[in-house]
Amino acid sequence: MLNIWGKKQTSCCDGISRRNFLRIGTLGLAGLTMGDLFRLRAEQPAANQRSGKAVLVIYLPGGPPHQDTYDLKPNAPREVRGEFQPIHTNVAGMDICELLPQQAKLADQFAIVRGIKFANDNHNVDEVVTGFRPDAHRPAFGSVVSRVRGQDSFPPYVSFGGLDLGSPVNPENPQYLGSAHRPFSPSGPGVRNLGLCPGVSLERLEDRRQLLSAFDQLDRDLDRSSTMSGMDAFNSRALDILRSSRAKEAFDISREPDRVRQSYGANTQLLLARRLLEAGVSVVTVGFTRSPGWDTHQNNFATMRKLLPELDAALATLLTDMRDRGLSSDVSVLVWGEFGRSPLISPEAGRDHWPEAGCAMLAGGGLRTGQVVGATDSQGGRAKGKPYSVQNVLSTLYRVLGVDPELKFNDHAGRPQYVLDEREPIEALL
Repeated sequence: MLNIWGKKQTSCCDGISRRNFLRIGTLGLAGLTMGDLFRLRAEQPAANQRSGKAVLVIYLPGGPPHQDTYDLKPNAPREVRGEFQPIHTNVAGMDICELLPQQAKLADQFAIVRGIKFANDNHNVDEVVTGFRPDAHRPAFGSVVSRVRGQDSFPPYVSFGGLDLGSPVNPENPQYLGSAHRPFSPSGPGVRNLGLCPGVSLERLEDRRQLLSAFDQLDRDLDRSSTMSGMDAFNSRALDILRSSRAKEAFDISREPDRVRQSYGANTQLLLARRLLEAGVSVVTVGFTRSPGWDTHQNNFATMRKLLPELDAALATLLTDMRDRGLSSDVSVLVWGEFGRSPLISPEAGRDHWPEAGCAMLAGGGLRTGQVVGATDSQGGRAKGKPYSVQNVLSTLYRVLGVDPELKFNDHAGRPQYVLDEREPIEALL
């Protein structure tokens, strides 16, 4: 709840106490506290590079096994190839796991990138969120897009969370871009509180906005650190959302036909993500978290027999729905985890962490789909030729969105930092 607290609760002439005169609903944008507000350092966008393109990133936290999903090795030794067989798709030469039959029918709608090398060998997901290891302290992909594209009356970056395995540190951090570029998190009361408090009209809200401007001017005269400009950006963005019904309508899946809601089943977050992207959000992130999870040091094959059919149905529903609604050309979908899994199967029938090789699935957004890009060796252990990097994948998506990876932003020390160090995209996808 955004409150400006006073020492006494004397009433204003409209019957609302001075203590609560700015109580305008719980503006749960990214769960910001008042302390966060005073640390905001929002700046004007470097360029108003807007387009109709958007990105949905679906994370499989824990690290999915590439050899048992999109990069099977049926001719490898038994202790490597595992228990699953490849099946043909509707794209010649593009085989995937037998547990993904619905995706096999839609393979012309997506591309598989094999031979991605990760720098990270643990479950810290900063690399796939930012392109960098955690000690680099770089902003999240969605935060960069928010900063470049600017902010209108709808949050440009929305996260459903669940990207990691319960780390106390949120990996989707804007870092030096400023807290105004954190993702909006629709969990908890955030969506319910996008409206006005009972009895507060837009006219009253405008009066309070003018009062706030006058009140803040006093603090600006004393402020030496420019943090108040960030507070202005937050309040402006929040008030714009309050004025519009777009946000609440986008989150209201009851507006969807019964058949659509039923087709998504338990995957409500993906349906909400589609609605948000259709409403104009630039980046949405979703963690596809399912028990017992994707970290399969033991019982890899039993776990995949449970998880892969669920993922298959979810992605097939999403891709079909996007195609039917005419979103496929504008919305890119990226599916991946924080690394691949080891070629050698452990005595516990599991696969361990393996950053040397992994894969990703990409669809939509005008990307060249219906193909496999890159390859790994006969055991899926390393890329053939030069491996792709996480930054190559993110650079590809930046280009889809019209964001130049050559952009630089000053970090907290005032040093210019590129958006990415490896700025080459995967040309075969463009």
